[in-house]
Amino acid sequence: MPIRQARAADLPTIVAIYNSTVAGRQVTADLKPVTVDERQTWFDAHQKPHRPMMVLCNEQDQVLAWATFSDYYARAAYDISAEISLYVDEQQRGQRLGQTLLEHMLDLAPALNIRNVIAVIFAHNTPSVRMFEKNGFSLWGTLPNVCELDQDEVSVVLLGKRL
Repeated sequence: MPIRQARAADLPTIVAIYNSTVAGRQVTADLKPVTVDERQTWFDAHQKPHRPMMVLCNEQDQVLAWATFSDYYARAAYDISAEISLYVDEQQRGQRLGQTLLEHMLDLAPALNIRNVIAVIFAHNTPSVRMFEKNGFSLWGTLPNVCELDQDEVSVVLLGKRL
């Protein structure tokens, strides 16, 4: 399946994929869906060459999954480290698209001068934790009970991989 840099026309689909995860309380700390307008500045920030947004598409060029590298911390000395985010269309989950896109992002990272890739994941999101661990990520830290989802405090794990 083709993987390419995201285009402006992809943003509504990217937002729809993201919003499909909000209600499940497994993936994002947003408590309500976001709008395309709300995500425009975020999208624009991922048009920089060193922090791209990539999309995995079907043969008809429809976006099925997307991934980003984001600054882990907004200070120049941290530029060698990036946070990865990865989302798959809810109708396509379980088909290894996340795996395919993760492998692509890890292959791309060295050319972007990324030496450390960090995934910030809810501790209860077992499928994501497993996928990253299978790809050589290890536990770099735990932030206990730092988030509240529907009156439940949840923990976040930081999984990292040195490239």
